[in-house]
Amino acid sequence: MADGNSRLPPEEYFKQRQALIEGEAKLAFGADTELSEKEQLVNKHLVALKRPELAEGFKNPLNFTPANNFFEMLDKMDALPSPLFKIIRQMPKGGVLHPHETAWANTEIIVSGASLAACVAQMLICSSLLLICLTMGGAKTIIDRYPWLSPDEYHQQRQDLVQKEASLALGADIVLNEKERIVNDHLMSLKRAELAEGFENPLKFAPARHIFEVLDMIETSPVFKLIRQIPKGGLLHAHATSLANTKVIVRATYHEHLWQRGEFTPERGLDFRFSRTVPDGEGWELVQDIRKRVGDAQYDDAVRQKFTLYDKDPLNYYKTSNDVWSRFYGIFHALKSMVNYKPFWESYFREVLLDLHEDNVMYLEMRSGLPALYDLEGKTYSPEEVAEIYINITEEFKATHPSFAGTKVIYGPRRSLDDATLEERIDTVERVNHQYSNYVVGFDLTGQEEPGRPLLEMADKLLTLSPSVNFVFHAGETNWNGMETDENLIDAILLGSKRIGHGYALLKHPLLLEEVKRRGICVEINPISNQVLRLVTDFRNHSASVLLSTDFPLVISSDDPAYWGATPLSHDFYIAFLGMASAHQDLRLLKKLALNSLHCSLMDDQEKQTAMEQFESSWHNFIDRTARQLLAQ
Repeated sequence: MADGNSRLPPEEYFKQRQALIEGEAKLAFGADTELSEKEQLVNKHLVALKRPELAEGFKNPLNFTPANNFFEMLDKMDALPSPLFKIIRQMPKGGVLHPHETAWANTEIIVSGASLAACVAQMLICSSLLLICLTMGGAKTIIDRYPWLSPDEYHQQRQDLVQKEASLALGADIVLNEKERIVNDHLMSLKRAELAEGFENPLKFAPARHIFEVLDMIETSPVFKLIRQIPKGGLLHAHATSLANTKVIVRATYHEHLWQRGEFTPERGLDFRFSRTVPDGEGWELVQDIRKRVGDAQYDDAVRQKFTLYDKDPLNYYKTSNDVWSRFYGIFHALKSMVNYKPFWESYFREVLLDLHEDNVMYLEMRSGLPALYDLEGKTYSPEEVAEIYINITEEFKATHPSFAGTKVIYGPRRSLDDATLEERIDTVERVNHQYSNYVVGFDLTGQEEPGRPLLEMADKLLTLSPSVNFVFHAGETNWNGMETDENLIDAILLGSKRIGHGYALLKHPLLLEEVKRRGICVEINPISNQVLRLVTDFRNHSASVLLSTDFPLVISSDDPAYWGATPLSHDFYIAFLGMASAHQDLRLLKKLALNSLHCSLMDDQEKQTAMEQFESSWHNFIDRTARQLLAQ
């Protein structure tokens, strides 16, 4: 199979893809069961019932029972029972191995006054089923167990298991020096205190709740305050126009030549344009005139609300991920017409670099579409010129901030494009990469995966892209299993993607998980983004918790932090450290994540060596300063 940047011939690509699909199918639970001819007929009917329910849910998750709260769906299930559910009800199911005796009988029996007798009767039935499940051929038990241990053996073996688990965790290979251990002791005392409080009352545990509900709580967290000071290496998964604090957008709306068309409502489109004269089309009004009419405070507040996904009641406001993406695209559309003005583009990017530096992030690889910029003189800037703007501003920033390692671009057009547009985008990235081979270094397809084109449809054309451009694909940003969206993971692997963006569904694909680790493909985990986009509610249930418990190639990133009021990286580090990682994982995890971000970057070897030296210096200064403060106390 292909590794690194090598491109497979199309025939070999599809051959290996089929092999992966078949290999995964063989690992699935029940794959070892052979069906008789009659069972195959029933199975064909069962699958025929399953597919339309999946298709309907894929189109609208509100119509998919497993994606919604069970209590909310009960009435709907009674009124319009699922054909799939009806046939499953008829199937023999063996025994129930985990019932509670007082929560087993139907409540109607309890209301009738015969509750105790009915419960006993149903438990006798359950017990009989259990006995059937647990015995075969007379009294032979089919469940074996190990012999009883002595108390000493029990405690010794328990300690061995605990230590073995700890040795597998991400960061376990890091050895802390004396000063790092002082800082670590302090960090872990803070972590244990927050965990203890959350264990007693989950409402006080920020990672158990929606990020919009706990932003203020996180700001006061001693663990978060310390994480903000820690050098974090690089940010490898972020979108260029969703990084800077909203204040830079508010500031831009005071420009004398800014025009607006549309209203600040979710239902109405909103456009901005910088121009000395009225832009083409109807409905344009100078923003400074609107400000005079409504007042600066009201207008500033409207801008802040427009360019954020924040809502006081996010779980009810955003019923599905489609709702969030719809709001997302409204923000992108409104911001695009403003940020593509060259002077604002430049000031926005400078603000991004300042925010990164303040958050102790030393390197950035950003997804950018390198859009055509414009100025007041009517000039339009090409993708090559946009790349040059990025390079010049980065070099200026590095000159005044020597601890900052730099930036690079991963060219990222939308994944909803047709074949002709895809060919144009491939031509663009090859052209810009030819001129700036060490800056525009990657290619991705961005946007919502579920309605977007699957990688499989575009594989033939993607395989023609020059190997000098690294693939860094979004893939598996979904809760679905066995659909074309999560199967993008197969294609990301076979296309030779250097990293995988999100990979949220990876744990549902054990063969792919093993292949990703074997190849050393780094997975870019974006915890807060995954919650905002309705993939997970409680961070303790995030799929990457499993990956953090092993030495898996991953980094923590932030995706679009400005849209939910987060820092460039500290909020996601905090959530991962406190809510997703084990209670026992410590400073070594945070250091490992920072080191991974540099090792897994698209910098060349010399750049990585320089960046590592910069990081070690920043890390040493942080540890030395913090240890000294702690000892002084």
